[in-house]
Amino acid sequence: MNEKDDAAAAAKAGAGPVGTEAAGTPQTAVEAAYEAGSANVPATASGRGGPEVIDVRTGLFGVRGTGDTSGFGGLVRTVAMPGASERPYGGWFDEVVDLLAEVLAEAGVAYDDAVEAVVVDREELTLHVRREHLLAVCRALRDEQDLRFELGLGVSGVHYPRETGRELHAVYHLVSVTHSRRLRLEVAVPDADPHLPSSVPVYPGHDWHERETYDFFGLVFDGHPGLARIEMPDDWVGHPQRKDYPLGGIPVEYKGASVPPPDERRSYN
Repeated sequence: MNEKDDAAAAAKAGAGPVGTEAAGTPQTAVEAAYEAGSANVPATASGRGGPEVIDVRTGLFGVRGTGDTSGFGGLVRTVAMPGASERPYGGWFDEVVDLLAEVLAEAGVAYDDAVEAVVVDREELTLHVRREHLLAVCRALRDEQDLRFELGLGVSGVHYPRETGRELHAVYHLVSVTHSRRLRLEVAVPDADPHLPSSVPVYPGHDWHERETYDFFGLVFDGHPGLARIEMPDDWVGHPQRKDYPLGGIPVEYKGASVPPPDERRSYN
């Protein structure tokens, strides 16, 4: 059984009909996510869609089978992200989204084509942007006088190996010094095609940040002026901050015994 495909395995079973308030109603995967207290999902979700369960993990540290000596083999944890929010978003968030839609329309880009979802979580605004429209969104946010997100704080990467077709995420942190606001852009790409346009033409300070994200996650920023590794050697194989990267290490000798490196001790995810 695939753990992600059957996220309901983390939910409590019951005899009652699904979708009713009757006692014994089976628990859905979404309800299980809330009950599990995922760090990514608030306790209440008023005004937004339910969490998106992207993985269900069992045990501790990803150990499977008889190699788990931690005593936590029965631990079940859901990995869930906040779902798309519904209007009103609150505060200045609605104003920014409306202005962005107007500016994109003037540039010949439909807002719904450029922005996949708007997520408001913990009083923070995140726009999920399709990669082909990333630069148009960045320019609109930077140049429109009523938006003026003129400062890019950097680019970081995230790896969700079980989010099929959206395994790699690039996250952009933008600040409007003019209006004292900040928001986040997030672009998801598949592991099989990890390409997205470089934001350096709009935010030159992202140069080294994109190199680091490429180095550690394998995201390829097309159009970057000099995309190369920035911390690992040029001939290094793999991208060290991806979740499927081996733990590595070297053998350690102690009092005549040899302790193997972590990735050779047990089988991890």
